[in-house]
Amino acid sequence: MKGKCMIIGAGGVATVAAHKCCQNNEVFKQIMIASRTKSKCDTLAEVLREKYGANVLTAAVDADNTDELITLINEFQPDVVLNLALPYQDLSIMDACLATKTHYVDTANYEPTDTAKFEYKWQWAYREKFKNAGITALLGSGFDPGVTGVFCAYAAKHYFDTIEYIDILDCNGGDHGYPFATNFNPEINIREVSANGRYWQDGKWIETAPMQIKREYDFDGVGKKDMYLLYHEELESLALNIKGLKRIRFFMTFGQSYLTHLKCLENVGMTSIKPIMYEGREIIPLQFLKAVLPEPASLGSRTVGKTNIGCIISGHKDGKPLNYYVYNICDHEECYKEVGSQAVSYTTGVPAMIGAMLVMSGEIPPGVFNVEELDPDAFMGALNKWGLPWQECFEPVLVG
Repeated sequence: MKGKCMIIGAGGVATVAAHKCCQNNEVFKQIMIASRTKSKCDTLAEVLREKYGANVLTAAVDADNTDELITLINEFQPDVVLNLALPYQDLSIMDACLATKTHYVDTANYEPTDTAKFEYKWQWAYREKFKNAGITALLGSGFDPGVTGVFCAYAAKHYFDTIEYIDILDCNGGDHGYPFATNFNPEINIREVSANGRYWQDGKWIETAPMQIKREYDFDGVGKKDMYLLYHEELESLALNIKGLKRIRFFMTFGQSYLTHLKCLENVGMTSIKPIMYEGREIIPLQFLKAVLPEPASLGSRTVGKTNIGCIISGHKDGKPLNYYVYNICDHEECYKEVGSQAVSYTTGVPAMIGAMLVMSGEIPPGVFNVEELDPDAFMGALNKWGLPWQECFEPVLVG
């Protein structure tokens, strides 16, 4: 059977991607949902069967175990593996895809468990291996990374002769009512925001203290929000792939309650990834914190408000300066009505499905690619069709 997709993971993003695959049943004829906890897969599969009459299978798999993954891939024989597990598991899943000659898609780049450091070098090292095997790996097919890279490629293709400055703005104006919770995996989220900031300027990386650089921006559909400069993985690939770039930065909004709670947790050591001894056994404080925080997938029913994520791009066309802003606004409550998830999961899960669809089309050559290396038009059209319509503005307010 053609059109088989294996989704690894059963959290919020995987839930959205599975719904979207079932909605897109002309492409996705059968899906398998596999994760360490099969009961989560079974619960999701039952919803999908009732809602869409979908052909859905489930399985238990340890995504850290390449041999287990190889066995499952050989049994199901998918056209593509959609990795929506943890970033720590990217390489074991890529190894399994390489061994079985199966296409691969993910939404976040690899990072080791013992170091809060994420970069593409580990996955880019697979380029020749995937090319020689005749299979494709599409990296970072979420929203950021993912759609933000597609936005930049679209601007470069259609509007600019040269792009010199990019600011990626990620605003979540949603309110879930909790004093402190994270909208995606708490362990990954807290590692990301508590790390030093970094941005690329004039051919080199400039490092800042966490949350050192703050700006206020008035977001369409959301309003004025404080946003802070972070290092985010798409900066690495875009700095490489957008030629002539002088500076690229990433900003994300945070409310004061979130920042106050995060600082308190940092001060008492709860965000540490260094093991400690507790009652005779070794634990990692951040993993314990993850266990006591609300599950991100549970936030959908209580979250109201909107997200606004996009790119402000500056450069030249025909010798004249040009500023361009392309963005998506997504409503938390509308997402929950459609697929039972909040907008942060939705904005990642939809592009994950689109990436898998494009890989399955056979139009992407063998090798390992970031999304901005592809022709952007098909992806941009699919965003409008599958729930993430984009808007553009040619006189945006620039970030200072």
